[in-house]
Amino acid sequence: MNNKVAIVTGASSGIGRYAAAALCKAGCTVYDLSRRNIPAENITHIKCDVTNEADVLSAVEKIVKEHKRIDLVINCAGFGISGAVEFTRLEDAKAQFDVNFFGMVNVNKAVLPVMRKNSGGRIVNISSVAAVAHIPFQVYYSASKAAIESYTCALANEVNPFGITVTAIQPGDIYTEFTKARQKSFDGDDVYGGRISRSVAGMETDEMKGMKPETAGSYIAKIALKSKVKPLYAIGFSYKAVCLLCKIFPCSVRNKIIGMLYAK
Repeated sequence: MNNKVAIVTGASSGIGRYAAAALCKAGCTVYDLSRRNIPAENITHIKCDVTNEADVLSAVEKIVKEHKRIDLVINCAGFGISGAVEFTRLEDAKAQFDVNFFGMVNVNKAVLPVMRKNSGGRIVNISSVAAVAHIPFQVYYSASKAAIESYTCALANEVNPFGITVTAIQPGDIYTEFTKARQKSFDGDDVYGGRISRSVAGMETDEMKGMKPETAGSYIAKIALKSKVKPLYAIGFSYKAVCLLCKIFPCSVRNKIIGMLYAK
């Protein structure tokens, strides 16, 4: 058991909720920073929109006032949009990055001074297999997750001298409310020969058959509590293989395979 003070963003549902529960079971004091308050045993909710820097700073200040430290952060807050790039509204694309990427940035920027002052901490950013297996008609989601991985690896080197470690975790298909919450646009589907709707339907079928969120949440918590971490982790053997093959295959081969699966 341990007494780490942990923040999990987006812990009101999905893998964030199960990661928070697993941390509680391990003995951590856990705070859920999310917009929705869905009570969970032994988890303290603080209403917070991660895209609002003032919200985030207020939440972090409250936790530090109570405990004098923050040992662990898991950035799970996020959502997905789908549709063809040509027909996606710019404001929707920006909103995707604002939550998935800049929301994470707001949280990490707020906790880093606290961790640095206390000479240590762990930051876990939730990426996706889509960061390396770039999915057509989910371009902005894939791009936001790829940005998270670049950010994670660079940040890890910046803060390593302060005893702060940073890692990113790549889930694949997970059976959660994420599928239902996806903001779908089928604008231009006639122009694209029905490929938008077929692609999204295929992805959602895979998600509905995906890993249980409690399995993913437990894995995330396990990585978060390790004494040492690598920069990147994929969840599950099959997705570890996918990520490895995406690195090994030439980009042209990788893209052709993904196109055959999701752009037909």
